[in-house]
Amino acid sequence: YAPCMRARVFVTLKAGVLDPAGKAVEKSLHTLGFPEASNVRLGKYVELEVDANDPATSKKRVEQMCSKLLANTVVENFRVEVLT
Repeated sequence: YAPCMRARVFVTLKAGVLDPAGKAVEKSLHTLGFPEASNVRLGKYVELEVDANDPATSKKRVEQMCSKLLANTVVENFRVEVLT
């Protein structure tokens, strides 16, 4: 039996990459009476469990998952947190 560790992945657009969905949300917030909202950027949140013996190995494996599938590293950044 391998222990499971929960990982959280936050994927965001890199600075300078246009975010039309974020602009649409910002416009909708203004329409709904929230004019103070600005520079809205949307991203992704992924939570998963990893069978691994230690947090460092779990983090490395999840980072590999991000590089290969979960994030488009050309236009997105990602951050991984492993909960112990």
